[in-house]
Amino acid sequence: MLSRERLQERFIEMVKIYSPSKGEKEMADWLENWLSARKIPFQSDRAGEQYGGNGRNIVAFLKGTGDGIPLGFGAHMDQIEPCANVQPIVEGSIIRTDGTTTLGGDDKSGLAAILEAVEDILETDAPHRDIYLVFTCSEEISMQGTKHMDLQMLPCYDLVIVDATGDTGVVAYKAPAMEAISVAFHGQKAHAGIAPEKGVNAIVTASKAIAEMRIGRIDPETTSNIGRIEGGGATNVVTDEVTFTAEIRSHSMEKLAAELAHMESCCAAAAQEMGASYDFQHELAYPSLSLDVDCPLVQLTKQAMEAEGVTPDLQVIGGGSDANILAGHGYRSVILGLGMRDVHTVEESLDMDEVWKAAKVLRRMMG
Repeated sequence: MLSRERLQERFIEMVKIYSPSKGEKEMADWLENWLSARKIPFQSDRAGEQYGGNGRNIVAFLKGTGDGIPLGFGAHMDQIEPCANVQPIVEGSIIRTDGTTTLGGDDKSGLAAILEAVEDILETDAPHRDIYLVFTCSEEISMQGTKHMDLQMLPCYDLVIVDATGDTGVVAYKAPAMEAISVAFHGQKAHAGIAPEKGVNAIVTASKAIAEMRIGRIDPETTSNIGRIEGGGATNVVTDEVTFTAEIRSHSMEKLAAELAHMESCCAAAAQEMGASYDFQHELAYPSLSLDVDCPLVQLTKQAMEAEGVTPDLQVIGGGSDANILAGHGYRSVILGLGMRDVHTVEESLDMDEVWKAAKVLRRMMG
């Protein structure tokens, strides 16, 4: 039977395992030991080696004994620093830390909910569909684990990713693509007091470019942001180099491309006006995720929630996750909430009542 006590105990055990991005080996070892103890076959890759980490992605498989399309259930192993020596504090249904670390509800609550649902299937020998368990590494650093995943391990194309903020009932079915941008302006150094006319100020050039860009909420589907700008030194020197980083997100690939072109045109115009040069680099950090609300995966999720007394809350979100990377390879994913609060901060907390509801929803979807 599903056990709320076991669910909470397992979550607390996992958050005490140090597993920052690029450092998930101990967490991966724990999960593989859990799978081995239950004789669940699994595969793992060497993804971390490709970006300087020690973690790996794990895919386990439970052969189905009943009807239903194969489904994958995924969560990530890494958590945001500071996450060493996590001290969970239980206050009723809420778990938080002593305020010196993150908690790891993002996303060890997802791991715990998936494992509890599987535990019930194993204990009751209940009929179930083909089940794939997908445990990824380094999601928090631009989904590096999934980007380097050996996808031959995962032949199932319908996935439930348990990694959204908000209560159980949140079903994210659309998420934007994101372009990561880096710009460098090159001016001409000169003495600012003796011969400023001989210089080309890169700070002014960058300022002119940014002033013409559309930053913030551009339309209901599209946002952009300048994340960091740096350069310059002494006030008596005309600054000859400035760099900044930016991002653009959109649910429309056409709008994303158009906004990227506009941002670069602003850089080109400012450089030409000032007599500077520039380098504009960009990379598609992740593609968009887009499902139809009437598709079988979304409907299956809604039905499972309603059967457990949970009201589905279908959402279009603005963040990226493993689901985005997998979408680029043809996978279909919904992203579920389960009571995470204030993630990525030392004020992070988790509502175990919501995790319990999520575990019951997942268990119903596995049947």
